[in-house]
Amino acid sequence: MTTALDFSEIHGGMPAEAGGKAANLGELTRAGLPVPPGWVLTTEAYALAATGLDLTADDTLAERARRHLLEAPVPDAVHETIVKRYAALGPGAPVAVRSSATAEDLPFASFAGQQETYLNIVGAEAVVEAVRRCWASLWTDRAVAYREANGIDHAAVRLAVVVQVMVDARVAGVMFTANPVTGRRRETVIDASPGLGEAVVSGAVNPDRFVAYGGEILERQAGDKRLAIRPLPGGGTERVETAEHGLCLTDAEVLRLAELGNRVEDHYGAPQDTEWAIDDGGTLWLTQARPITTLYPLPEPARPGLRVYFSLNVVQGVMGPLTPMGLAAFRLIGGGAAGVAGHGPADPLDGPAFMAVSGQRLWLDLTTALRSRPGRAILPRVLTLGEARGVALVRRLFDDPRLAPARSSRRPFLRGLARFARRVRVPSRVLLALTAPERALGYTRRVGEVLDRRLRVPATATPAQRLDHAERLLAATFPSIVSVMPIVLTGYGLFALASRLSGLSLAETQDVLRGLPHNPTTEMDLALWDLATRVEPEPFAELTVAELVRRYEAAELPPVAQRGVAAFLAAYGHRGVAEIDLGVPRWSEEPAHILGALANYLRMDAGSGLAPAALFAKGEAQAREAAARVVAAARARGRWRAPVARFALRRTRAYAGLRELPKFYLVKALSGVRHSLLAVGEHLTGLGVLAAPGDVFFLDLRETRAALAGGDLRELVARRRAEHERESRRRHVPRMLLSDGTEPEALASPAAEGALAGTAASVGTVTGRARVVLDPVGAHLEPGEILVCPSTDPGWTPLFLTAGGLVMEMGGAMSHGAVVAREYGIPAVVGVPDATHRITTGQEIEVDGAAGTVTPSSPDQAPTTSA
Repeated sequence: MTTALDFSEIHGGMPAEAGGKAANLGELTRAGLPVPPGWVLTTEAYALAATGLDLTADDTLAERARRHLLEAPVPDAVHETIVKRYAALGPGAPVAVRSSATAEDLPFASFAGQQETYLNIVGAEAVVEAVRRCWASLWTDRAVAYREANGIDHAAVRLAVVVQVMVDARVAGVMFTANPVTGRRRETVIDASPGLGEAVVSGAVNPDRFVAYGGEILERQAGDKRLAIRPLPGGGTERVETAEHGLCLTDAEVLRLAELGNRVEDHYGAPQDTEWAIDDGGTLWLTQARPITTLYPLPEPARPGLRVYFSLNVVQGVMGPLTPMGLAAFRLIGGGAAGVAGHGPADPLDGPAFMAVSGQRLWLDLTTALRSRPGRAILPRVLTLGEARGVALVRRLFDDPRLAPARSSRRPFLRGLARFARRVRVPSRVLLALTAPERALGYTRRVGEVLDRRLRVPATATPAQRLDHAERLLAATFPSIVSVMPIVLTGYGLFALASRLSGLSLAETQDVLRGLPHNPTTEMDLALWDLATRVEPEPFAELTVAELVRRYEAAELPPVAQRGVAAFLAAYGHRGVAEIDLGVPRWSEEPAHILGALANYLRMDAGSGLAPAALFAKGEAQAREAAARVVAAARARGRWRAPVARFALRRTRAYAGLRELPKFYLVKALSGVRHSLLAVGEHLTGLGVLAAPGDVFFLDLRETRAALAGGDLRELVARRRAEHERESRRRHVPRMLLSDGTEPEALASPAAEGALAGTAASVGTVTGRARVVLDPVGAHLEPGEILVCPSTDPGWTPLFLTAGGLVMEMGGAMSHGAVVAREYGIPAVVGVPDATHRITTGQEIEVDGAAGTVTPSSPDQAPTTSA
């Protein structure tokens, strides 16, 4: 049994023995990087100390575990090891004693500050006591809550303890090798302050901030540095008031640090969050490195030059990851889409060049459009229809010189557009929409009928035939359903024409689009409401949703309800939550959502005016009134304008609701393919290749076809399920992403008048009520309230679970509060001077985590009691 190891004996693959922090320190030491010498008391020592620890999961677990570790004697063999190893560092050597948990500094969770560190410990017995307190810190309430939030089993976690020679730092701090706020890779961000780095890490000081990229310093920002933490001669530390002026690092030191950061990143192959110190002799030391867990991964496959990616997931409101089969389906659909314009991939299963995957989510490469003049004209208009927030981001990118329009012929674009128009028959379908609305609507219905026929697969089809059918159907889906869009766009184009004829803005005429007919989503909601008016209400009022599901599946609901739910699911059961992923169950498979919605409808008062049917009828009436206003405004500008505007708005009302129809058909196709793939999965389960039929969705189409020959893919599926689960806990998904990691939405925009300025710490914008908290003990934060506080340490972490945002008076972008805010995905601004006095509890504020601003809605509002 090994209870202690020198750093030189440890490598990055030993977190089980040494914990995450020590494994990284050993890896850095073996790589020849400047790490202060030290050793680690291994997890075996902790296991000996924790013998007899009761890990029964209940509300007292954390308290019981802490008490056991603090009160039980340190095992003799462990005590002897600590004393001998400490003596080997030199007589009376001051050391840092630092927790190193097995669940720490992980690629998906940093656990920043969750366990304890004790600085400038002098004497063997003082080290023994610090070790004991580090062990106990594995069981603080915040560490337990953090593990639970990240799905980590308490019983599987152990703690090692690092004992490392202290650096008597002249200046110290933290360094990120990628910008943690904007995401830009290789842009080094450094926070620095005189004394020990704990002042920066804990957020106790507003540090100096430096940003470097490509051997140049892009930004120098002086902090107030009113406090320094310094070692005391006999052990321990003190906080000293300072009056530092100017910057605490020279340009040469900043560039030396950036070069060291690049070496660390190159060694690990990924951006790193590091801690560093410079001693009085000017020697640069590296005291910690761990992955930056909050950066969004870069899209794959990588393509040369700067690329601009747009999130298909965000547009569809599916923030979670897609299954491997869901991604494979979209590659095939995308290949079909590219083929319509004559740019299909050589192998349809590879997907088109404009589609990429990152974080198990889909991204569209907009670079070609952004770098062409026709694309710049068309793209903002297209985004306006479905993703208005992206318009401002795209227009901002127009000013980036790296994305200047390429000097190339427009002929390829025009040829592709013409080919697309021919394949989709745009001219004839626009003419049909203008001249024969009933025929145009009939065509959209026929597209659905043809799709229904294509979805049929003979019950006798072999697994290979089912795969063939799935691939053919997915490849043909886009060309089929997109043929509806010329009719839809005719309706919106005529709406814009009517607005122009009337002289009213589009915003002033929006009510014309209320209560639209032919919208399959609206029709679905109204069908469910109609069912609610006909079913027997008793079981829905009395039973849980789980019991309603059981009775429905056993055909034990009252007859009208049983038949009505079955009919509804026959029409709409292909839909579901996150329905663009064919790996996700449909309502027909898991009807809990529909039965729950039905129960909610039955609680509504049908005569209150809030019922869906009443709201839809009210919308129709408002639309008629709005149309009459538009026509009247057009008549006032010229008699001929009125009949044209009236004609245009009739067509608009007929076609605009069809906007949802292509997705409705797409989801129906995905549901049909899902049904067929489940049959393939059942076959593979029978062969022993998979553990369950649903596991087929954690393979792609190529892998599924190869699996028909046999083999065992259960371990691969288990690994992918675990990866999918981890990715599903990601709290922030960018709307747009550059290939260098930059999130355009995170780039600072001009501060609003009256805004309080600080340091951008965690991307996002939130508006909510402020809660000023000066002490976390006993403090209460309602969900969504914005925490406003002087500073934070790990003791504040439980409040972050309900906070909608964070504002701190102290700290930099790498202080503890900022790191945890990024991990929890809440917008944060730090270093806001006097924030706890300038903001009052109950006041509504807007926190812009990208711009680094806090904007109070009413600065003169009378203060209320602070927590």
